[in-house]
Amino acid sequence: MSITVSTVQPMSVHVGAASQDPSLGGVAGWAVDVMETIGAPGAGLLVGLENLFPPLPSEVILPLAGFTASRGDFTLFEAIFWTTLGSILGAWALYGIGAWLGRERMYKVVKVVPLVDVEDVEKVEAWFNRHGYKAVFFGRMIPIFRSLISIPAGIERMHIWRFLLLTTAGSLIWNTIFVLAGFYLGENWHLVEGYAGIFQKIVIVVVVLVFVAYVVSKVRKNRSGSQ
Repeated sequence: MSITVSTVQPMSVHVGAASQDPSLGGVAGWAVDVMETIGAPGAGLLVGLENLFPPLPSEVILPLAGFTASRGDFTLFEAIFWTTLGSILGAWALYGIGAWLGRERMYKVVKVVPLVDVEDVEKVEAWFNRHGYKAVFFGRMIPIFRSLISIPAGIERMHIWRFLLLTTAGSLIWNTIFVLAGFYLGENWHLVEGYAGIFQKIVIVVVVLVFVAYVVSKVRKNRSGSQ
């Protein structure tokens, strides 16, 4: 008597990228899990949190958003859109906190917040006072300054729409570069972090050159006016 044995197919279980790739541990593994669970809005949520908690590195989160998009969890456009929206909302929240608390109360709060140094806030405020609106735009591309620059903008009650416009422009440039890098590098997304410092130094040099050009133009204008 012939006996037919049917093959039982195992139940399909979705395994996230973080669990498939042992190199994705710590913050990286957690970030990918969030993006795979929530989708592209999860990338925006992580970037928004990065604005509120600077120790969360955007140099890791943004390439990971591109890497996750390359796996087909969401599109490249969605990755850029949601991470930029997260940057804007996070910056807006800090702007509101700065405007609400004011300088003295803000420094009292910073003193008791872990992982945030008062000296960093002081440096960012001094940079804002020197460069004004340009600080908001270029500050979105410099570590620590990227998050904290929103605080002095709120304290000084910078025009909210101008603040949002400059924040959007700076964030869009920064996010697009790192998301694209993570998208095209794929499994080698971690290489992006090594070049982040170089890009940040380029931004700082550009800021200095713009400031010098502004000062030189002012000096020349004053000299021509006095003659």
